[in-house]
Amino acid sequence: MIRKITYGIFLGIIVAALILFFAAFPFGKNKMAVGKYYLQNDIKQTGAANVVTAVTLDYRGFDTLGEVSVLFAAAAGVAILFYVLEEDKKKREKQVYPNFIVRVGSRIIFPFILLFGSYIFIHGHLTPGGGFQGGAIIASGFLLLYLAYPGERVNRNKLAIAEGLAGLVFVGLGLFGLLTKGNSFLFNFLPKGELNMIFSAGILPIIYIAIGFKVASEFAGIVDDMMCEAICAGGEK
Repeated sequence: MIRKITYGIFLGIIVAALILFFAAFPFGKNKMAVGKYYLQNDIKQTGAANVVTAVTLDYRGFDTLGEVSVLFAAAAGVAILFYVLEEDKKKREKQVYPNFIVRVGSRIIFPFILLFGSYIFIHGHLTPGGGFQGGAIIASGFLLLYLAYPGERVNRNKLAIAEGLAGLVFVGLGLFGLLTKGNSFLFNFLPKGELNMIFSAGILPIIYIAIGFKVASEFAGIVDDMMCEAICAGGEK
């Protein structure tokens, strides 16, 4: 009997909490208050023609920093899982000769892939795109080179330097705005410029360039680890 009464009390508490929660929920009211704020204040506060960029790098800059951190953790995890000593790697590598068209075509296409990826993250504050998309495009160019020249390896030291500097730029801009110019992380302290021009939106283009380099470096490192593992595994068969 006491157990039933206890269950009834707990059930009543849960039901009351749900009733209070749904009573306070604004059913039938305008649910776009936050979205309208972004749309109405984006240009004035950030100078970015692309509202998505303003939300990603300004209003929700911490989220983007978290996403970059997750990508770094993923790249580090892949590197740890596929780690092979250099002397073992040389013993196990298998020479593979890809198609002639792939080798020649990769030399022609690779510079255009780099150019297109750079365009995507440099213009992220003006058009759809940004650092993640541009960085992924550039990494796909490295994947093409790996397929064309499987015996070659990217310079991991240079990738690490590019990745580290890009991360420092991102965090440094955020802290500089917090400590000297405003009261929030990633405060947009640079002049916003003229709308729809390349030199506009303050620090947002700089952040996207940093993210582009960071994402490209991390993805290229992941591809390098996976390609090495595939070649080494093929050499043992």
